[in-house]
Amino acid sequence: MAVLTPEQEASVRTQFAAGAAAADAKPAVRETQVQLPPSLTVKELADYLHVTAVEIIKELMRNGIMANINQQIDYETAAIVADTFGVQASPMAMDTAVVEAVAEDQTQVKMTSRSELFSLEGEAAEDLKTRPPVVTVMGHVDHGKTSLLDAVRQTKVAAGEAGGITQSIGAYTVEERNRRIVFLDTPGHEAFTAMRARGAQVTDVAVLVVAADDGVMPQTVEAISHAKAAGVPIVVAINKIDKEGANPDRVMQGLSEHGLVPEKWGGQTVMVPVSAKLKTGLSELLEMILLVADLQDLKANPAKPAAGTVIDAHLEKGRGAVATVLVQSGTLRVGDNVVVGHIFGKVRALLNDQGKKLKEAQPATPAVLMGLPDVPTAGDIFQVVSSEKVARTIAGQRAELRRVAALSKTRRITLADLASQVEQGAVKDLNLVLKADSNGSLEALKQSLLKIQDPKVQIKIVYEGVGPVTESDILLAAASNALAIAFSVKPDVQAQRAAEREKVDIRQYDVIYNVTNDIGNAIRGLYEPTFVQVWEGRAEVITPIRIPKVGTIAGVRVQEGKITSGSVAKVSRANQLLFEGPIGGLKRFKDDVKEVTAGLECGIRVDGHQDFQQGDIIESFQVHQG
Repeated sequence: MAVLTPEQEASVRTQFAAGAAAADAKPAVRETQVQLPPSLTVKELADYLHVTAVEIIKELMRNGIMANINQQIDYETAAIVADTFGVQASPMAMDTAVVEAVAEDQTQVKMTSRSELFSLEGEAAEDLKTRPPVVTVMGHVDHGKTSLLDAVRQTKVAAGEAGGITQSIGAYTVEERNRRIVFLDTPGHEAFTAMRARGAQVTDVAVLVVAADDGVMPQTVEAISHAKAAGVPIVVAINKIDKEGANPDRVMQGLSEHGLVPEKWGGQTVMVPVSAKLKTGLSELLEMILLVADLQDLKANPAKPAAGTVIDAHLEKGRGAVATVLVQSGTLRVGDNVVVGHIFGKVRALLNDQGKKLKEAQPATPAVLMGLPDVPTAGDIFQVVSSEKVARTIAGQRAELRRVAALSKTRRITLADLASQVEQGAVKDLNLVLKADSNGSLEALKQSLLKIQDPKVQIKIVYEGVGPVTESDILLAAASNALAIAFSVKPDVQAQRAAEREKVDIRQYDVIYNVTNDIGNAIRGLYEPTFVQVWEGRAEVITPIRIPKVGTIAGVRVQEGKITSGSVAKVSRANQLLFEGPIGGLKRFKDDVKEVTAGLECGIRVDGHQDFQQGDIIESFQVHQG
């Protein structure tokens, strides 16, 4: 805690003296337990403890801390002060950063989860109104996702909005039979899952686009897994039925093999043949979307203060920070005070997807929001609060939460701590993402894993596929809190980066028994931690360098990540592993260095290996217990 200047100290002492009489007059009402946020002001702590700010300042002074009434103090300091008043402090639940004002003076806030914020529980039936469905379109590249979106947009824009879309805001509204449908124009299932990994669940229906002349492709299967993992119902649009060679039955057969059995074959999945080029089948597709939405009975209370999710945001010349938001609860109005993530501001203007000004936006309405001082992050929640004072308080606490989260990172499930989480009841489903070198290996691995029986934990395969572990696999694992199992395959560079960023545990195996043994033992608490290698960087050998009394080292250029002295090096030639051993040293311009980052050149000495050739690849790995 910073020490105040003499002038500030004098001010504090003046406050103390001025408030002494009030302190004597105010009866102390003591709580025995209290939950405190990571950071709060002296005044807020006084309110939590039901004492005067003067008493808090006095106690802080006794501990050598000079603070005024509006100064921020951290949780540890606040907990010590609380203890002196006979109050046991505990950290406030921080599973989300959604808050609402609860105190009369609106200086205290209560943490509320996303699910609580958007829950209809306790709402009066007469307050709930049917809302439009929110739709995300996904599918394999070149199967016509963008063409289908454009066709729908051009032919089904909301009544009275003729003239075409004037701007791209990432979301837009169409009309079918006088009912609205909201489409989110996301780049694909990766963006869909990246938002879900951050806790944002905004989609009611997923439209899976499959080309009739091409059939089920790898990205089709990925999209199915991502939608299923999110628990979102799927409507299939069989596109390009106008093309020569179109075979909808083959598409339906392929989808059936992945659990999407069409209604006409006795299944539960709605499949609609369409042609984005000829603009046929669009009305039928929209009608089916509405039918699937009706089965979910989508409702919201428009009378509440608004809350929702940021879909996209950017900085725009002349407008400043511009955010596309989806209102999910309540009604957003011009002039509202809003908190978005750790940012607060006032709604200066609202625009619809046609660029026209709105006075308000009701549930399931996408809108462009202007008036924020900074650009928020996609997936952030926005919430309307009663005053700028409340907004400022909340934003300050959110900023502290953001700092704490950056230090601690999100804790994902790992094999090493699985047993302890099971014992605490934190894990009831063990989600797995499986990647293998062949369909035969994949099927054998899957069947072996599903045979593991345990009364506390059920194993679920959220995605399975053939080929290396990709970034998309890691995003799905992060969103599903899953382990990634790589059987006889390796993660690609983007996947390794994503795993490090998202803290996803990738386990690499080449024997099925080892997979089932590790997971079975981890569930039962018998797992013995092993050492795992975490990818760090990659370099290409430019030329071998002969050094007297040392031998041959590799003159390299670091292509990605970083190379660190003391890490494990894997030397490969033509995709074949030649040698694995420790990096004995790094040199830059004759100087020994500890690490070299991407774009730089250096000399690498690998202990026990000197047979370097131009074009060899050296990958650096850190060894951790896992």
